[in-house]
Amino acid sequence: MELTTLALLVLIPLLVWRIYSRLRPLFARQESLMWKHWVGAAGFPLLVLISAIATFRDVLALSCLGAGVLAGGWMGRYALSKTRIETHGIRYFFTPNARFGMVICLLFAARILSIGIELYMNRQSDFPKPLTREMVLLHPLTMASFGLLAGYFAYYSIGMLRWRRAQPPMPGLE
Repeated sequence: MELTTLALLVLIPLLVWRIYSRLRPLFARQESLMWKHWVGAAGFPLLVLISAIATFRDVLALSCLGAGVLAGGWMGRYALSKTRIETHGIRYFFTPNARFGMVICLLFAARILSIGIELYMNRQSDFPKPLTREMVLLHPLTMASFGLLAGYFAYYSIGMLRWRRAQPPMPGLE
């Protein structure tokens, strides 16, 4: 076994821990800001649309993207029902359910890591095969994990927008 392979095996758990520690604050108590919800509600469906256009000719990748979006939306709905919401004066706060969001983000990060390992192993091979866009980025696993992530955050952002719009206006701010 080569030294670079051993270094990679040592660095992968460190990288996973670092990703987890960077994601943890995203699922803590935070202020509900409308612009953040609008970015999520508009951005993630736009990214799904762009991905669907890119995979238009690959039926398996497109169906995996669609299944991922549906599953992510369902998980977003469940996580939204478990979200703790608070109002303090004119400010709104929410604490998302960390389990689903963290698992979905880590699944997507694991897929990106597996692509990196696949590229590394291909480069280290005696007879590297040419990797195409379809083999890596448009792979059904990539599309399913991205669809899961995008569907989850799109539904969650839309749900937070709906909640904020249902709140009564504060007195004196009308």
